[in-house]
Amino acid sequence: MSSSSRSADGEQPVRRRRTPIVSAIALALFACVAATVGVVSCAADDVSSDLAEKEMACCWEDGATPAWMSGQLGIRIPEGASDRRAGYKVGQRFDTGLLSFVLPSEEAETYTGRLIEKGTVMIGNSRPKEKGYRPAAAFGHLGLPEPETFVQGLRMASLCPDDLTSPEGKYLQRCIDLFAHEFTAGTTRIYVRSTIEPSVTPPPADQAS
Repeated sequence: MSSSSRSADGEQPVRRRRTPIVSAIALALFACVAATVGVVSCAADDVSSDLAEKEMACCWEDGATPAWMSGQLGIRIPEGASDRRAGYKVGQRFDTGLLSFVLPSEEAETYTGRLIEKGTVMIGNSRPKEKGYRPAAAFGHLGLPEPETFVQGLRMASLCPDDLTSPEGKYLQRCIDLFAHEFTAGTTRIYVRSTIEPSVTPPPADQAS
């Protein structure tokens, strides 16, 4: 009995395994790193979002009235058009002009028919942009949705003044993207966007007509 007891007392103590402790420390470190990366990523997203918002709000000229933009583009606005809006954004390489107005749908159909070349038709939007789409020069600046996001009720065409002999197209001064959107039954909004060389500058807001 005593011999067995001494033998037991003389044994080396078994070292406890520390793997669970090491794993816990590693997991904690990983969690800290992940949290730090998440914070940095969120901060980067916020900065990117702020820069995008500043870019969207930047460089719009106050003097770009619907009448002035109509003259620059060669788009004659029908007398009966309502809710006329326009914008002109200065860019680094090219500027962008926006024009929009509302017509009864029958008048809009007649108007766009007189603008595009005879024998051609405006097409539907088979590849709509996602909700939240905002080009550099957005109609959102005018308080309007982007026409490229619509499918139902939208017709669109791209026109250039070269050899355009249609009744309204012959007045066109610049290439344009044209959209007609029937946003409610019997009422259509016309959207016009044009890329313009930077030499054109709107008049001061207090002189615009």
